Amino acid sequence: MTIVMGVVAGFVAWFLVRYLVAGIYTVNQDERAVKTSFGRAERVGQATILQDPIAEHLHPEERQRYAYPQVRVIPPGGPYFKWPWEKVYKVSVATQTVNMAFDPETPSANQGGTLLEAVTKDQLNTGLTGQIRYRVSEKNLYAYLFGVKRPIVHIMGYFTSVLRERIANFEAPPPPPTEGTLPTPESATAAIGVSINDLRKNLRDINEHMDRECRSSEARYGIVLDASLITGIDPPPEVESALAAINTAYNQVSSDISLAQAAADQKLVQSRTAVEIETLKAQAEVEPLKAVADQLRELKKTGPDALPAYVRNVRLKLFSEARRAILEVPHG
Repeated sequence: MTIVMGVVAGFVAWFLVRYLVAGIYTVNQDERAVKTSFGRAERVGQATILQDPIAEHLHPEERQRYAYPQVRVIPPGGPYFKWPWEKVYKVSVATQTVNMAFDPETPSANQGGTLLEAVTKDQLNTGLTGQIRYRVSEKNLYAYLFGVKRPIVHIMGYFTSVLRERIANFEAPPPPPTEGTLPTPESATAAIGVSINDLRKNLRDINEHMDRECRSSEARYGIVLDASLITGIDPPPEVESALAAINTAYNQVSSDISLAQAAADQKLVQSRTAVEIETLKAQAEVEPLKAVADQLRELKKTGPDALPAYVRNVRLKLFSEARRAILEVPHG
């Protein structure tokens, strides 16, 4: 009887530890959890992600394919309890950073996950470097946990395909033609089909394009791409050397033109200054004459004999100061 009671007590203790105490769990601050019962996740009625704003970025033909159900998300905290037939899936929702050349299935690919290759429109094999920031979507944990086997593999493949498509079809708008200006390196490299300089100059636009195109990843795979940061575009060595030579020549010519323009501007300023000085000298010489003319005009108004008297007095003064005078004697 004692043995039977001991077996019963041991079974009860084992049951309590195995199914009751072990059923208590907590969720960390950077985690979210989903509980399944007999393998089925607890859902929020009949709601799907199509009723959530994250589905706005899906194309119409994709909405039926990615109509994942909305599941009940267990927030941070606890302790919580689960029955033996229930299972809890915990997911970290912290933002993570990964090299955009990283291949989760083959880590040695893309030069060890450091350089992503893409082909430009003119068939140049260009190397791209940069990073991706992503996090698991709390609004679509069903897709991350149950809809896709390896979500990070899908999101990296999706990002890579969108980026390569962008590089392959990238065309910078041609600059407006302007007479008398030197061609830029972008126009100088137009002969090779697509300008590497343009790609580098438009890195911000490319990053913004990637952010726009990858907004649907939250509804597709349950992963949010917070940001993509492409930091470098490296063409093949032979193209890089040619671009360096073009840029060097362009910079040298631009420097020479700038020096010539500066010298011309300086001469123009000097010429304008000289003209202003001569103009002021002429005005200085003219002003006394204008003043005398005004005085004679006023003198004439005083009477008909005023001007002849003034002229006579002036002549007398000149004669008094002259050492020799020559007079014209009329013939007769």
